[in-house]
Amino acid sequence: MHFKFSQNDKNRILEAIQDAEKQTSGEIRVHADSKCSGDPIQTAISHFERLKMHETKDRNGVLIYIATRDRKLAIIGDQNINEKVSSDYWETTKNNLITSFKKGEYVNGITVAIADVGEKLKAHFPYLSDDTDELANDLSIGEGK
Repeated sequence: MHFKFSQNDKNRILEAIQDAEKQTSGEIRVHADSKCSGDPIQTAISHFERLKMHETKDRNGVLIYIATRDRKLAIIGDQNINEKVSSDYWETTKNNLITSFKKGEYVNGITVAIADVGEKLKAHFPYLSDDTDELANDLSIGEGK
């Protein structure tokens, strides 16, 4: 699963986030590291906090975390979206992403996951006319540890 994101890949991910967020007050971010020496969920939680995703007004942020070289990933949501989705939703979404990765469809898998998360957010946190985009809609990339 080790890959690097081209500028076109980053643009496709950004566009998927923007499209998803047009329908919801929720916030979606993607963070990629090359390495993740520990538990990917704990690492995702650390990035979630570092990216201030827990500070959104409605507590409905979602982070898709990927460690490309170490072949690890996690998808986590904030308190209010976690209360709305089924207990296996994040695991199912992660497994769909793994299936795409196994086919070599990295960016497509990520954009499909973003769209799916966006639909879930839309169902529980629809876009309102006074909504503001609280977080950057980018792909953040780090080295990991």
